[in-house]
Amino acid sequence: MSQKPMTKTQLVSALADACGSDKQTANRSLEALAEIVSKEVAAGGAVTLPGLGKFQCRARPERMVRNPATGEQFQKPADRVAKVTIAKALKDVIND
Repeated sequence: MSQKPMTKTQLVSALADACGSDKQTANRSLEALAEIVSKEVAAGGAVTLPGLGKFQCRARPERMVRNPATGEQFQKPADRVAKVTIAKALKDVIND
């Protein structure tokens, strides 16, 4: 399990090979997808990529947190975080 993660260059090359297109087109497609998902999630929406998962924005309430270095507790204001839920199809592929 110590395999290095796929780089963007490797992903673009694999995408270009799979689609039968050139690397520039694959790169533009990947960047467009990332931009669309980012904008939708930042606006509070959700995006489902079939077979991969669901990207959504989740609101977290105001809460007490602790600084691990000093042990000091303080109130952290409410914020929003991105959440990714993995699709069952991907889980099945991983566990087979």
